[in-house]
Amino acid sequence: MQRVMIIGQPGSGKSTLARAMGKHTGLPVIHIDTIHWQPGWVERNADEKTRLCHEAEARDQWIFEGGHSATWDNRIARADLLIWIDRTPVLRFWRVFLRTLTQRGSTRPDLPEDCPEQLKNLLALFNFMWTTRKSARAKMRQLAATAPSTCRVVCLRSNRQTRQFLSSIRDVRCGQSS
Repeated sequence: MQRVMIIGQPGSGKSTLARAMGKHTGLPVIHIDTIHWQPGWVERNADEKTRLCHEAEARDQWIFEGGHSATWDNRIARADLLIWIDRTPVLRFWRVFLRTLTQRGSTRPDLPEDCPEQLKNLLALFNFMWTTRKSARAKMRQLAATAPSTCRVVCLRSNRQTRQFLSSIRDVRCGQSS
């Protein structure tokens, strides 16, 4: 396991899983939000995001969590493991709501500096989550179904499955096979 692609909709647990996997494996973790956003919640333009994703994907080792689906084909071609976290919309909305409340005013570790959680951003994120809930899931299902044979696919639909998966890789370190 050298290159791990983690996909899922907002609130599914991508960042949390990526951090845990990075800790267990020693692989470097790349969070899409550090590519998507600049300090102060300034969004990068699409070309810059694509360039930064391609630079990260070109590395020998990574755990790359998140979207920018314009680069998924390149990323999946290099990945040896695709993890799709497929959780219910109700759970994801609840998690995003709790995360915003409990971390309000502070910046999460998967964001650039000066991007504090703010209640005023919650409505826009909820709107995005609601309007893309079906189309994004269909896109992720398609990616998982068409992954190259060199890429193992794991779909996690529960906390229990996620714990079991993490337990199965707990002793894997960089450079060792899984």
